[in-house]
Amino acid sequence: MRVPVLAYHAVNIAGNEYATNDHVAFAADLRLIDDLGLRIVPLHWVVDQVIGAADRDLTGCVALTCDDGSAFDFHDLDHPTHGPQRSLFNCLQDFIAERGAQAQPDLHLTSFVIASPEARERMDQACLAGLGWMGEDWWREANESGLMAIENHSWDHNHPCLDTPGIDGLARGSFLDVNNRTRAEAEIAAATRYINDRIAPRRTRIFCYPFSHVPEYLRSEYLPDATAGHGILAAMGDGATPVTQQSDRWNLPRYICGWHWKSPDALRSILV
Repeated sequence: MRVPVLAYHAVNIAGNEYATNDHVAFAADLRLIDDLGLRIVPLHWVVDQVIGAADRDLTGCVALTCDDGSAFDFHDLDHPTHGPQRSLFNCLQDFIAERGAQAQPDLHLTSFVIASPEARERMDQACLAGLGWMGEDWWREANESGLMAIENHSWDHNHPCLDTPGIDGLARGSFLDVNNRTRAEAEIAAATRYINDRIAPRRTRIFCYPFSHVPEYLRSEYLPDATAGHGILAAMGDGATPVTQQSDRWNLPRYICGWHWKSPDALRSILV
């Protein structure tokens, strides 16, 4: 098993070209993956394989993810500078309409969302356009669509735009400082409970480290502790390598659009 996991950020809209717009890149990449004869599968299939919960043939497969949980993941919205943007979810729908459901029968996208309403509101005001792009109204519908899953991207991303210190005096701006049980429970277990309440009866089982910061305490102690109440089976980090059977389940690697590749040719080099 060698499954590249690709990551997108739907708020990355600095233009309307591949290199400046993750929506444009995502739509093009769906077609490229299909043209290469590769199969898109749900991320949870990859996780199941790594942890020994399933035995599927994942040869020639790719998994798709997106981070932060903005409304651009699911809703078509007008960007004040760059105009109408097709959501990542509707890019999946467009692909199905264009090539047929049989082209990619397991087509799927995993969205890692931030739990805290207060943190999301602050990020919307301080970092985006203040137009309500960080809501949660779409989570349940997306999760029940069969094309998307909602997963855990922490309580508040420990984002630098937040005004006050986090739990236990946690300084803002780095997830590496989530290095003890009190901080971990506030950032991960609390997020699990909040997200699960909104998507019930489905549950979040995969965590994605904010900033791709992987604290050693979380990777080696807290997340592997099945008694900790976080409900997490695996965690996504960075790494820019395919996931294999030997990958660390608490730091599974991904490739990030705009960082690890910026063109279709660069992605092709990753995939083939």
